Formats: sequence, structure tokens, C-alpha cells
Amino acid sequence: MPGRARVPDGPFESLLAIDLGLRTGLAIFGNDGRLQRYRSQHYATQGTLRRAVPGILEAAPSVTALVIEGGGALLGVWEREAARRHLDVIRVTADEWRPALLLPREQRSSSVAKRTAGELARRVIAWSGAPRPTSLRHDTAEAILIGLWGTMRLGWLDVAVARSAVA
Repeated sequence: MPGRARVPDGPFESLLAIDLGLRTGLAIFGNDGRLQRYRSQHYATQGTLRRAVPGILEAAPSVTALVIEGGGALLGVWEREAARRHLDVIRVTADEWRPALLLPREQRSSSVAKRTAGELARRVIAWSGAPRPTSLRHDTAEAILIGLWGTMRLGWLDVAVARSAVA
């Protein structure tokens, strides 16, 4: 039915959206398309991140897919652990997810896009009924929007519903 979230079939699944970096934004979405949890975490080194990834995934056993923005050696850390757990990995760039959620004028510069991401992420948080943040870092805001894009990509959330979440 247009304008509604898809009713999940079968077991509950979730996706983990990641704005990759040593300062990593994380957001978990259920297969109903709603944000469940989000946070930012700073890792001092690639090794610290590598040691943390299994615990992050252990804490979210319903995760069946990772949607990751970013690359390089840090991407390999997530991809190796995802392969070990038989999780799907979707790599995305800002040039792919931003046009789906941001207006052209909101994408003109990185600073405008990051500020807008913060505003839209707060709307997704409210729409999802997730706890309101006291502060929201740009990496977490972008992880939330990456996750919303991922729910559309996986067919968990209708595009019209996703757009209404950020309107």
C-alpha cells in the first residue's frame, strides 16, 4: 500500500548503517524501516576499531546487512567481519544517498550537507520514536540517513514513507 511502511515477513531483521572513520557513526534500523538505536564512537587506531567490530555486531544479533559509507583499510575491517558472519554489505557513497534525501541546494557544499543531515536525522529520530539526543554529531546524523537510504535500497521502506520521515 503506497505511503506505508512494509509489514515485515518472517523473522525480525535489522541493518547497521555505518559512517566509517576512526570517529564512526552507527545507526540500527529494523525491517519496519524505523531507527532503533544510534551513536557515535571514537576509535584511537585501526586496531582498536578492528577489536571493537565483533562486539558491536554481537550486541546486535538481528543485523543481517551493513550499509557502509567510506573506504580504505577501515572498510576491510567491517567487510571481513561481515563475511565471517555471512552478512550482506552494501557500500554507498555520499553521492549516492544524498540525492535521495537532500535537495540539490542542500548538497552544494560539505558543510551545508552535514548541517542538513543533522536536521533531517532529528526528524528521522522523532518519526521513529527513538530516544531524542542531547547532542548529535555529524557522523551519527549521516549514519542515520545512510541507514534510511539502506531501508529503501533493501525494500524495507517505501520511498514515499522515507521522504515523509525527513519532511
